[in-house]
Amino acid sequence: MLAGKHILLIIGGGIAAFKSLDLIRRLRERGAVVTPVLTRAGEEFVTPLSVSALAGSKVFRDLFDLGDEAEMGHIQLSRVADLVVVAPATADLMAKMAAGLANDLASTLLLATDTPVMIVPAMNVRMWEHAATQRNLATLIADGIAVVGPNKGDMACGEHGPGRMSEPLEIVAAIEAKLSDGPLKGKRILVTSGPTHEPIDPVRYIANRSSGAQGTAVARALAALGAHVVFVTGPADVPPPEGVEIIRVETAQQMQDAVGTALPVDAAIFAAAVADWRVSSASERKLKKTKDGLPVLEFAENPDILHGVSQMKTGRPALVVGFAAETNDVIENATAKRLRKGCDWIVANDVSPATGIMGGAENAVTVISEAGTEEWPRMSKDQVAQKLAARIADSITQ
Repeated sequence: MLAGKHILLIIGGGIAAFKSLDLIRRLRERGAVVTPVLTRAGEEFVTPLSVSALAGSKVFRDLFDLGDEAEMGHIQLSRVADLVVVAPATADLMAKMAAGLANDLASTLLLATDTPVMIVPAMNVRMWEHAATQRNLATLIADGIAVVGPNKGDMACGEHGPGRMSEPLEIVAAIEAKLSDGPLKGKRILVTSGPTHEPIDPVRYIANRSSGAQGTAVARALAALGAHVVFVTGPADVPPPEGVEIIRVETAQQMQDAVGTALPVDAAIFAAAVADWRVSSASERKLKKTKDGLPVLEFAENPDILHGVSQMKTGRPALVVGFAAETNDVIENATAKRLRKGCDWIVANDVSPATGIMGGAENAVTVISEAGTEEWPRMSKDQVAQKLAARIADSITQ
């Protein structure tokens, strides 16, 4: 898929820069032409010689290189590529991009380009979660920049959380999806998936039996059609798909915040099984058995994410799709839900225990819209996802 594609790879400074070496190798295995740009900070972690050897190409480093700039080399570099990839994208590089600064070769290339840009963030968890970085991220997304990761895990600094650079094969899959010529190329689609966990105390929570398999399959099918997929997932049983922008959450409130950050999008697919209620005041300490009897839990209603997006006055996605997992009166309940929420389609299914659908590999759904109901035969969740993705493509590309 990447044969003959020209990737301009900007390597920022950070311990994650070592992954860029494997990324170059993986891209070239697939036939891509890689032109590397190494920042001054990047040189502290990987050498120009190692980058050049793997890329089979000159490494560009200096904005004021007389030989390169005699023909306005930075302009040419920024425009001959099919895709500009920044990996790792540090907090500093993201801030420069968001502010439109151009004080070195990398930032000048990024400001001078009309080529699609993809960033792969990598930084300390506190830097990633800082309000300034999140503002910059929202600005870059609004500017049309594709984002891959970051992942959650242990970091070189000894901390744990979101901020790890995505793995090279994840990045390659995202690049392939970005450069594919499918019907959804250029479309940005939000998919929510998995359950939410609502804490009772530090060790207990309220949840449901959703595995996240159907939402994951939908995201994968949309990416295969060329869409840039923002995948907001609760703590699912299945791994997230490759080639999508992943945002991991735990609670319904976190999911609502992530959805707000992801907007605007061309379509929003709400496959997550969001808990309807949460404990209004979760205990900061583990609840203990006492002689006074059972603890009393007071509940509060969680935000209705599907309703909120469906009712947006401005910036509403062209297509909003909800899911309805029912155990009885499936069509009646799902039809009422579509009208109550205001979404365009509802994908309804029967998840009563006898069906084996909740947590299983197959699904049997009915798509409900203003035009009526369409019952699909039982099939694998991947097949359901592919059929739904094709319907979505038809709807938003007409």
